Amino acid sequence: MSRLASGPASARSTILVVEDDPSIRTLLTTALRAAGYAVVLAVTGQEAMFRAGDRQPNLIIMDVMLPDADGFDLTRQLRAEGVYTPVLFLTARTEVEDRIIGLSSGGDDYVTKPFHVQEVLLRIRAILRRAAAPAAPARTRPPLRYADLVLDEDAHTVHRAGRPLQLSPTEFRLLACLMAQADRVLDKGEILQEVWQYDFAGDTRIVDTYIKNLRRKVDATSPALIHTVRGVGYCLRLTNSGSTETPRS
Repeated sequence: MSRLASGPASARSTILVVEDDPSIRTLLTTALRAAGYAVVLAVTGQEAMFRAGDRQPNLIIMDVMLPDADGFDLTRQLRAEGVYTPVLFLTARTEVEDRIIGLSSGGDDYVTKPFHVQEVLLRIRAILRRAAAPAAPARTRPPLRYADLVLDEDAHTVHRAGRPLQLSPTEFRLLACLMAQADRVLDKGEILQEVWQYDFAGDTRIVDTYIKNLRRKVDATSPALIHTVRGVGYCLRLTNSGSTETPRS
């Protein structure tokens, strides 16, 4: 399967809907076409893999529980084959661990059932906008450094105490956001705007999920750097200086 290139987001962006429930499939198809998108449908995992290569969509809406496959596994397979088309998971699984698994598999966002169609459309628009963002001009930017953490935006690498960390693109953007404003508490709305580019009051649980996943990698080395400020947001800080903060959520 060839590598898919995400073109600029436009009114005729093609969206592959992978969903076995006919009522949800019809609802999404109607809403997407009304919003100006071209829609390609798949009911099974096997059909989804074929359509992803044959039709080269700009985005995939992936049901997790398909009759012949797990949407998380399908996404891992796509990524392993060099297909980086953005994936928006649509699932009835609501546990935090499920969201972590899904986003760790290479997904770009996660919406739980039941859902509001308008929210799905807004998430799609945000994902396509990120995918269409022009590449930064070639230049040398000094790495971001905090304690023993080093993030090189040009090389797209992260090291903690000299040990390389393997981060997904979204995890990388999230860590860069925290490092660029180290020692400052960022509320979840700010993080959504900067990392996910949501221009609406999105579901902040995606921030919590990504922070938890990022901690597993960054704070595997002591001391913990990513802290929660209860009721506010998150902060990259070397020491836990307040009783309202905790390094784990």
